[in-house]
Amino acid sequence: MVEVKRALGLMSGTSMDGIDVALIETDGEDVVKREAWATYAYDSDLRTVLSAALAEAQVLQGRDERPGSLAEVERVLTERNAGAIDTFLSGKHIEPSSIDVIGYHGQTVLHRPGSGLTVQLGDGPLLSQLTSMPVVYYLSVADMAGGGQGAPMAPVYHRALAEGLTERPLVFLNIGGVANLTWIGRDGTLVAFDTGPGGALVDDWVAHCTDGARTFDDDGVLAASGKVNAGIISDFARQDYFAKPPPKSLDRNAFVWNIVDGLSPEDGAATLSAITAEAISRGLGQLQELPSLIIACGGGRNNSTILDMIARRSGVEVVRAEDAGLDGDSVEAEAWAYLAVRSQKGLPITFPGTTGVATPLTGGVVAMPSSPAA
Repeated sequence: MVEVKRALGLMSGTSMDGIDVALIETDGEDVVKREAWATYAYDSDLRTVLSAALAEAQVLQGRDERPGSLAEVERVLTERNAGAIDTFLSGKHIEPSSIDVIGYHGQTVLHRPGSGLTVQLGDGPLLSQLTSMPVVYYLSVADMAGGGQGAPMAPVYHRALAEGLTERPLVFLNIGGVANLTWIGRDGTLVAFDTGPGGALVDDWVAHCTDGARTFDDDGVLAASGKVNAGIISDFARQDYFAKPPPKSLDRNAFVWNIVDGLSPEDGAATLSAITAEAISRGLGQLQELPSLIIACGGGRNNSTILDMIARRSGVEVVRAEDAGLDGDSVEAEAWAYLAVRSQKGLPITFPGTTGVATPLTGGVVAMPSSPAA
């Protein structure tokens, strides 16, 4: 008999905009029932704290180091996640006792795959204590220890979702702060990697131009009114990362917005949006076969200017997740719930084609409510 578990997934992406909570029922393989989701935005004060934490984390040499304010920021974030779970369950009238496991991503503040180091702020044992539920965290650590990139982690879930779709090859494109894609071949083969910047550069540019009054280009309206600077894009595309073969992954701060410094707000937004589209198009060009369809997930799927740019540059149809019967806001959080169940069952969560690890690996650390909080 197939063992199905009810799992919560918690995702805080590189866009640093909040906490996504999703609930699924799954056997960790082919059975996936998507139940509910919600997002809880970070307030402006916490986003400011997280921006400072990103800068502070640049000196870290170990995954568990928490110098300066990082320990306090981690505690606050963990408590926010616990609060999000409580609000989610009570608001959806879900009994906490019905939850079998939580998959906890944490907030990434440093990702250096070349050094085998990734750091997410989020205390798994403390979250387990606060929620009285088992928590699976540190899901990417075993992969990095095995020589993998530690990202992206969602591809095996994308493949499970693709079971209900007919298009092949198919690409799931997640546009968060960093953009990453999952290519699913005709035979189910997985290839995945970070293509380059997602919304981070244009988000940071908009915040700069508005003194923080706005933190993103709503539906790409600002970019649509500007003119793309082709020279800046050409220079940007010469960077070594884009010629490097996959698998490959990036830190959110691998690229910076100031390459458009001096442009008007509109032209800067247009150019940075086009850079995102150009990087994605170049990533598609590294695949063994172009997909027949791209399904866009993450916050960037709501930016019609970027989606149009991707379609024009790649020649591939791009649709939002909702057009494929999915929810683009919840896919990544659902993936973390799915990965937690696979981890508990000892099933592989990363693969040679997704992270570059030598052989398929499981991963994750389990914290139980009875464990002492860290």
